[in-house]
Amino acid sequence: MPTLKVINPYNQQIAGELAYDDPAGLEAKVAAAVLAFHKWRQAPLEDRKRHVQGAIDRFREDANEIAREITCQMGKPIAQAEREVETCCQRAEYMLSIVSSTLAPEILPSDQHFHLRIEHAPLGVVLDLAAWNYPLLIPVNVIVPALLAGNSVLLKHSAKTPVCGRRFHRAFQHPELPGLISDLILQHDTVAQLIADPRIAYVAFTGSVQGGHAVYRQTSHRFVEAGLELGGKDPAYVAEDADLAFAVENVIDGACYNAGQSCCAVERVYVHHRLYDEFLGRAHEVLKRYRMGDPLEPATTLGPLASRSALDLLEGQVQDAMSRGARLLLGGRRLPETKGNFFPPTLLADVPNDTEIMQEESFGPVVPVQAVRNDQEALARMNDTRYGLTASVWTQDRHKAEWFAQRLEAGTIFQNRCDYLEPSLPWTGVRDSGKGSTLSKYGFYHLTRRKAVHFRLDTA
Repeated sequence: MPTLKVINPYNQQIAGELAYDDPAGLEAKVAAAVLAFHKWRQAPLEDRKRHVQGAIDRFREDANEIAREITCQMGKPIAQAEREVETCCQRAEYMLSIVSSTLAPEILPSDQHFHLRIEHAPLGVVLDLAAWNYPLLIPVNVIVPALLAGNSVLLKHSAKTPVCGRRFHRAFQHPELPGLISDLILQHDTVAQLIADPRIAYVAFTGSVQGGHAVYRQTSHRFVEAGLELGGKDPAYVAEDADLAFAVENVIDGACYNAGQSCCAVERVYVHHRLYDEFLGRAHEVLKRYRMGDPLEPATTLGPLASRSALDLLEGQVQDAMSRGARLLLGGRRLPETKGNFFPPTLLADVPNDTEIMQEESFGPVVPVQAVRNDQEALARMNDTRYGLTASVWTQDRHKAEWFAQRLEAGTIFQNRCDYLEPSLPWTGVRDSGKGSTLSKYGFYHLTRRKAVHFRLDTA
């Protein structure tokens, strides 16, 4: 049976090797998930909550080891990996805190002859296809609400971070229901076959637009619902009245945290022309402070990119922008003579809005900047995209922020913040950023179906 080799992006050594599921093994996991669902859905909600809390506790107990595994698989600096473990636990605990009120039956007003209510019924077996860039946060958004709602879960993690899939299986496994959660090691063709399996009730996918189309085509054949989180090309606008020092620090962090490998990273920046030159100068100084190196070293603030091929993509985007008149102020090329997939912090000025680096995902530590004359021009530039995950406006004027919030076409609109998921709000996108929601009460609603209960109490 072939094995999946995980390559450490810092030193190109093998960080792990796992066997693919063979057909018989996969069938056994699917059958066990179906059986577990039928038993788990009948478990009292308080029992489900205790089980999930126990899994969170196990994550915290193994936090240091889990963080190190993340870093060795995809290159995230160890301090950021440690933060991801704790954020994963906090996010799960928030979903725990709202599940009772969210899933409580809704009793509707009626006369004494009828009882009317709406219940939130679990769907069945949930297939979670998770991405590598936040290998704990992405799957926990689905796994915790799915299990709390009474579903079972099959987790197929990214080929870059499959060890994290094993971690979820170990933490959430149930002593009496071995099929409640299983991790899968599969190739793409087998995933497609699994999506077509009528025992799969819901598919959650995080990844590329191309991958989202493939998943959605498969689910449409069976009318099964799918949640798709497909990334973005998220804009930031630094308005004339912005606190410039604060805006620069946070916009650059939003562009370069996790080496820019975030679906909601700041990937294009628009600056009011009166602040433009000062913004570029300050941004240049902030970007120079990043330190590349061994991601297991605490001093490292910018790790290698997870994929070697990403270096070609970023260099191509930078060259395209420069050929169209952009000015390269910092970075722009991979580090020579290094085993690591390092791309230095990159700053580009005067970038035309129709260049590839302003229109297509970069997923790297690049900051393309353009000056705008006013708020109206900024709005037009920000909405000039096929994506729509988040957008941030940097202004001290609440009315200005509200004006943008009503007109920006994105799932989340920030004022003076970026690159952040607030678990009480739905995480959702528009256009090619996907469909559906995770987190908040709506994360539960997408993993349940409405069941109407209509009783006549008096037949006399």
